[in-house]
Amino acid sequence: MASILNPYIQFQDNARQALEFYQETFGGELTVSTLGEFGDPSQPGADGVMHGNLKTPSGFTIMAADTPPGMDYDPGSNIAISLSGDDGDELRGYWDKLSGDGTVRVPLEKQMWGDEFGMCTDQFGIGWMVNIAGTPA
Repeated sequence: MASILNPYIQFQDNARQALEFYQETFGGELTVSTLGEFGDPSQPGADGVMHGNLKTPSGFTIMAADTPPGMDYDPGSNIAISLSGDDGDELRGYWDKLSGDGTVRVPLEKQMWGDEFGMCTDQFGIGWMVNIAGTPA
């Protein structure tokens, strides 16, 4: 798989509604995971979207999530650029450059869903998410 670049949009409690609208608009296959699927389903916000992914017939990919409880939602800066794929060397190289003079928000490391993932803001204030699929333990 080649590396992929796409927008990742943060919402305040309406990510599912937005993704369903984008699916109606662009078509395609929508997958959604909730916060409760990866944590305590009895906690407030457990039905919120942890990760949504819309792949369209035209080749567009839109990713989105709800802002988890306890995290700030800041309209206007609620979009990041996502880099994902399975070429770990290539994606770690991008991560090193993007985070080098920037700010690491989530270190690039193995996550509960099994992939290596990190978030940073580059030196120009742009948010980036890097996900390396199938990273061995």
